[in-house]
Amino acid sequence: MEKETGNTTGHREGNLEAPTRHPIAWRDPLFTDPAALDAELTRVFEICHGCRRCFNLCQAFPTLFDLIDNSPDMELAGVDHADYARVVDQCYLCDMCYMTKCPYVPPHAWNVDFPHLMLRAKAAKFRAGTTRLRDRVLTSTDAVGRLAGIPVVTQVVNAANRNRASRAVLQSVLGVDARARLPAYHSRTFRKGWQSAPRAPEPTPETTGQVILFATCYGNYNEPELAADLARVLEHNGIGVRLYDSERCCGMPKLEVGDLDSVAALKDANIPGLAALVDEGYDIVAPVPSCVLMFKQELPLLFPGDEAVAKVRKAMFDPFEYLLLRHKAGRMKTDFVHPLGKIAYHVPCHQRVQNIGLKTRDLLMMVPGTTVEVIERCSGHDGTYGVKREFYEDAVKIGAPVVTRIRDSDADHVMSDCPIAGYHLAQGLGPSVAPISRYALLRRAYGIE
Repeated sequence: MEKETGNTTGHREGNLEAPTRHPIAWRDPLFTDPAALDAELTRVFEICHGCRRCFNLCQAFPTLFDLIDNSPDMELAGVDHADYARVVDQCYLCDMCYMTKCPYVPPHAWNVDFPHLMLRAKAAKFRAGTTRLRDRVLTSTDAVGRLAGIPVVTQVVNAANRNRASRAVLQSVLGVDARARLPAYHSRTFRKGWQSAPRAPEPTPETTGQVILFATCYGNYNEPELAADLARVLEHNGIGVRLYDSERCCGMPKLEVGDLDSVAALKDANIPGLAALVDEGYDIVAPVPSCVLMFKQELPLLFPGDEAVAKVRKAMFDPFEYLLLRHKAGRMKTDFVHPLGKIAYHVPCHQRVQNIGLKTRDLLMMVPGTTVEVIERCSGHDGTYGVKREFYEDAVKIGAPVVTRIRDSDADHVMSDCPIAGYHLAQGLGPSVAPISRYALLRRAYGIE
């Protein structure tokens, strides 16, 4: 188990040391033991009640504080422990409370890691068999993508997702809000339609010059042009691009619902082959920040003794992080031919918690005639949270300040590192606004056909 130290009394000393994450002992029986979990939820909720710095992040904290403030004595002791689940359901594991707000994260003696405690509670719920069928289906991205990618099925699914009557049925039966935008599916997926062009690697001190493009479920089934644009940009910069033949879902959707056994199975499917390719001299990139984060942070914390996981973590890069490392060594092309104008750039949570800095802004600002307005705030979409009927209005509320910033920016382009977040925000801006990916922007700047 994670070390649980300290108490909620006495002087609350601030913590000036860099935050650290403890490995997640998810196979320990105490991890999902009801009594042990309830005790830790109570301990941490009491600390959160006394602090309340995270009141303006997600809905988990307002939900907790409302439960306390509406209790008879306005203390946590007056809250029915069964209502703790309402707080857990509101957390989408974005990590922003841990990274930006909480003064009591490890190595502080109170050892508060709110997101990983919420993960623990979600895992207990999943093991108890009370996770909804809808949540199991929505997080089965490989299976849904393969089914929806069958040519005739693709047409039916996409038409149904745009039809008001079928969306009403989907909302009634599965609890997917009829107002939420659902991504389209493609029968000609990225992995079916793209072919690599072998080239000799040009290594730098920090990169090998040849990458495995981990297409991701979204980049393969839902938006093949996202991965294709990235591939073309990489190749334009002299980087060899190869697909991973045995690619499966990274596991982030299953992590979201606490299905850690499925996360382990997906790890076992992906990691050995990726580690072998790293040994052959490949780096790894993925077009979606959540998938990069899964390999960089979550899998190493879930499997801390796995050498192959550690090897893949070291070789995994955000694509723009990778390009800027190449630029530092004089290996990135700057032969831009088209200005991009003003870009309203939303930085999603799973990009921020990678602690790599604003690489997207830095790279796009290299294009002459380009300005970037950075918006560092949650979009509210957050995996599957924003399409669920019970959370859709909360998701819109959370993203509203970002929508306002974008609207006020009068930008030429709307862009988020997370394509799903981009579409969620664009929905709030109206039907005339379509987001564009950072890879498409860079491809346009280079003039790549």
